[in-house]
Amino acid sequence: MLFYILRRFLYMIVILIALSVITFIIIQLPPGDYMTSYIMTLRASGQEIDEAMIASLRKQYGLDLPLYSQYFFWMWKILHGDLGRSFQWNRPVNKLIAERLPLTVMISLFSLIFTYAVAIPIGIFSATHQYSIGDYFFTVIGFIGLAIPNFLLALVLMFLFYRYFGLSVGGLFSPPFVDAPWSASKFIDALKHLPVPIVVIGIAGTASLIRVMRGCLLDELRKQYVITARAKGVSERTLLFKYPVRIAINPIISTIGWTLPGIVSGETIIAIVLSLPTMGPLLFRALLSQDMYLAGSTVMFLTFLTVIGTLISDILLVWIDPRIRYEKSA
Repeated sequence: MLFYILRRFLYMIVILIALSVITFIIIQLPPGDYMTSYIMTLRASGQEIDEAMIASLRKQYGLDLPLYSQYFFWMWKILHGDLGRSFQWNRPVNKLIAERLPLTVMISLFSLIFTYAVAIPIGIFSATHQYSIGDYFFTVIGFIGLAIPNFLLALVLMFLFYRYFGLSVGGLFSPPFVDAPWSASKFIDALKHLPVPIVVIGIAGTASLIRVMRGCLLDELRKQYVITARAKGVSERTLLFKYPVRIAINPIISTIGWTLPGIVSGETIIAIVLSLPTMGPLLFRALLSQDMYLAGSTVMFLTFLTVIGTLISDILLVWIDPRIRYEKSA
């Protein structure tokens, strides 16, 4: 087990290095750079800027270096714990990410728990009560959840809460706590604002996982070992949770690898609609302005979540399904 995990960590390092190169190249693909956008904005507002000032700014931000030099400069700073400086915010990227990362992780974890806690039991119920009224009901709800865009659901919930309860569900804090330092009261206030973002972010994933769990469990329940166990008098509850559910849950566990970064990056539009101070809007603004250090560091964070999620899913699969082994058999 330990050797397996160490080997996967070595693979992760190689993958992260390769993806860092790809990420940096993709961010640089659009014509121009941050200074180009910044100068165009200044000139559009009627301000003039001379060429000497442009050259000075490009040198200050390291934009006068060749592309490969900029990449190695960025990686060298990362290895020393410095993610660079955001051009747009004129602040260290470390601080920008540190401000939004706890809130992003909190929303992501609660959304993930909500998704799995709701999807797996409903999927099991639908499979064991096939073609019942409950199965049809959850099937319809699941298709509605897949069909409705999350940002539209966010707008609908904002309207309903304000119209019928007089509550504003935008933002993650009440006005007195927005700029206040972290405290027990601020944490409790954030928890009060979490239900709507969690439901909106998790609803689409929940709907799709219900269908996956239902389909996989139905396949298992029709297999010969289940029929034989029933014939031998094994109780339905013991039979269901000892083998079919453990095997049917494998495809869901294997999706953790892209579920973690998907929650962070997929909530960008929802975060903009609900005014959530998370990393999604930060990445969106960085990409628009070609703020390469901020955008690159955020994408690398999402990549890290992907490889960590894949490692977690692999370990869970080995633990849950005894048919899976750490090593290939000879």
